Amino acid sequence: MKQNKAHLFTRRGLGGLALGLAFASSAMAQDAITIGVTGPMTGPAAQYGEAWVEGFDLALEAINAEGGINGTPLEYIFEDSQNDPRQTVAIAQKFINDPKIVVEIGDFSSTSSMAASPLYQRAGLVQFGMTNSHPDFTKTGDYIWSPSIPQSQEQPLHAAFAYDGLGMRKVAVMHLNTDWGTTAMTLFTDAFKEMGGEVVAIEGYLPEEKDFRATLTRIKAAAPDGIMLESYYPDAALIVRQLRDAGIDIPILGVGSIYSPSFIELAGEASEGVYTSAYFSPTFTRPEVKEFVDLFVETYGHEPNSFNAYAYDAMNILAAVMREYGTTREDIKNGLAEISGISSVIFPEVDFDPETRRVSGPVTTPLVVKDGKFEIYEAEG
Repeated sequence: MKQNKAHLFTRRGLGGLALGLAFASSAMAQDAITIGVTGPMTGPAAQYGEAWVEGFDLALEAINAEGGINGTPLEYIFEDSQNDPRQTVAIAQKFINDPKIVVEIGDFSSTSSMAASPLYQRAGLVQFGMTNSHPDFTKTGDYIWSPSIPQSQEQPLHAAFAYDGLGMRKVAVMHLNTDWGTTAMTLFTDAFKEMGGEVVAIEGYLPEEKDFRATLTRIKAAAPDGIMLESYYPDAALIVRQLRDAGIDIPILGVGSIYSPSFIELAGEASEGVYTSAYFSPTFTRPEVKEFVDLFVETYGHEPNSFNAYAYDAMNILAAVMREYGTTREDIKNGLAEISGISSVIFPEVDFDPETRRVSGPVTTPLVVKDGKFEIYEAEG
């Protein structure tokens, strides 16, 4: 397996790459407030870690230009977990024992994050799972928080979009055969059936699968009038291409994690007409979104996706909490329960429900791929 030579690095912003690489924790700045990040920088999910770094760095550049945390610079160190639960546990032990780490962000999947959650809870170090939508993620305890919308809330919204918005009545579901994908599938199918719909096929697949032709033959035989994908965007793109190649020309709806310009690039013309929903899109007109998108495009030369936005928001949310409530591990936990009205790219305002430790009152927006871009979907009539 190829080794990542920079699996641990420190950043204070776009210009702040420290010299610390694999064995350089001793070289980390002592005069800074440090966030620990665990996520994939190598392996099948590496593109998500790369998107995080873009969002983190853009936020840090502004935070530190404005004086950091009440005069002290903010930085983060990023440990490569490869989205592997075994790695997240080892990294958690390292972060917990490092007094410089005041809060942790990550990991990417709920499965990988939840493997480490009990350790963070027992140690009293906040785990901020910014992309962790599993409904049980925050149930470990009062140090486990997430700005991600739980599947228990999101999947019924997808089911309603499929049934009411797209007129699906007989749906086939393809899902990643992981804890995340299986949970998402179950919540979606339960909600769809309650609305009066029929689930005519359910097909799981492994993250490394590339050839879906046999699965699609079975789906075609079930004669659905729509397909739901509980997928990430790389595998969703492959499935969509193979669906269209197999002559299956029915509406396709994907969970919000397919929302990325990379999905369109990978799926090509087959992406046209694919539906999803999102809490963020570069096309949204709120001033916070426009400012973020303009700065992101100016800095990186491409539009941001939702994973860029989640990372940008996470850094800004934690910075706001630390400025107002303090920078100890306990301060951050207590501050998340108290803070309200934070300006955000993903949500008009961020307030956390102290019981669920999730964002209160989120609103999702339906999207469709049209002429090579995600656009807000408006039903005819």
